[in-house]
Amino acid sequence: MLFKYKAIDEKGVSKEGEIDAPNRDMAISGLQHRGLVVISINEETESKSFFHFSFFEKVKMKDIVILSRQISTLFEAQVSALKAFTMLATNTENKLLKHKLTQIVDDIQAGVSISGALSHHPDVFSDFYVNMVKVGEETGKLNQTFLHLADYLDRQYALTSKTKNALIYPAFVIVTFFVVMTLMFTIVIPKLAVIIQDSAQEIPFFTKIVIGISDLFVHYGFFVLIFLVFFGIWIWRLSTTAQGKVYLDTLKLSTPGIGDLYKKLYLSRITDNLSTMLDSGVPMVRAIDITAQVVGSLVYKDLLEYVVDDVKSGSSLSEAFGKHNQQVSGILVQMIQVGEETGSLGFILKTLADFYKREVDSAIDTLVGLIEPVMIVVLGFGVGILLVSVLMPIYNMAGSIS
Repeated sequence: MLFKYKAIDEKGVSKEGEIDAPNRDMAISGLQHRGLVVISINEETESKSFFHFSFFEKVKMKDIVILSRQISTLFEAQVSALKAFTMLATNTENKLLKHKLTQIVDDIQAGVSISGALSHHPDVFSDFYVNMVKVGEETGKLNQTFLHLADYLDRQYALTSKTKNALIYPAFVIVTFFVVMTLMFTIVIPKLAVIIQDSAQEIPFFTKIVIGISDLFVHYGFFVLIFLVFFGIWIWRLSTTAQGKVYLDTLKLSTPGIGDLYKKLYLSRITDNLSTMLDSGVPMVRAIDITAQVVGSLVYKDLLEYVVDDVKSGSSLSEAFGKHNQQVSGILVQMIQVGEETGSLGFILKTLADFYKREVDSAIDTLVGLIEPVMIVVLGFGVGILLVSVLMPIYNMAGSIS
């Protein structure tokens, strides 16, 4: 919830601004923690805040990557945290991010740590991000931490974007195929069907099927459309439930071709997360727990929660992962075991992250190279069969006339 406030600081200077908080009491408590005496506080209307920020403005991962690099550069130049975030809040073009950074500046000015200030905005800064910053504060290496975060987010952004872009083309071809077939069945086939039926000749079996499907589209197309709309709404509702998310996630991972691609993507994300956090000094159990929250798959989130329990019970990381051989490859388990035995687990995890990144890149290139000709052949074959089914009787009719 967004609250607009008027307050006075310790020096008696009037201040106005906005604060995000779960409720009014928490908002007042947060302002008092900053050393402000609240004069008035009112909740901003939800429609206004949504219209102003959520609809038109979004903080993208690319924005966070750039922000992290800028923070790293400023800290390396010995600029104070308060001044650094003030400069960034002033110069950031994204209105939502500017709003968040302004609140972070207020928190830092009130004595809150950087990680604590970032943690107030979980919609922008993930648990992984906040914990990495917290480790940087404890070790005194904040500039390196933000640089590592920028590199990590850049890798994840590039990998995720490439995966999504690889699926756009086949989706476009499939939609085009259905649009073409719909137009054929509703516009072209009915006109040709009239000619064929008026010819009084025997209609081939496949032609009868095509004409029947065309009649179905013409006479009941509206009901088919209504069914598809309700089916789409049902799928959307299903995707918002916990069980539905798990089912759709499992379906995605079990789909031939695409499932293997997503499996490698999630394993790359897991190993990259763990490597980055372990090298930064985050404890193993905490690193796995944070990774479970940001992995992006409920199937792998459940898997990592089981791994955390096993590690807490005394099992090694390789033994814990080895119990999930359907979702985790054997090479990952063996490499982690080597890392544990040699004391170079962080390096091994980084090597695995690079390995799976290359595997994802290779799988995407193969998938794109294979899908393009297959889709074109399927589209051409479908339209060809359709045309042959209705044009052959017309050619036969023309031959009988001549």
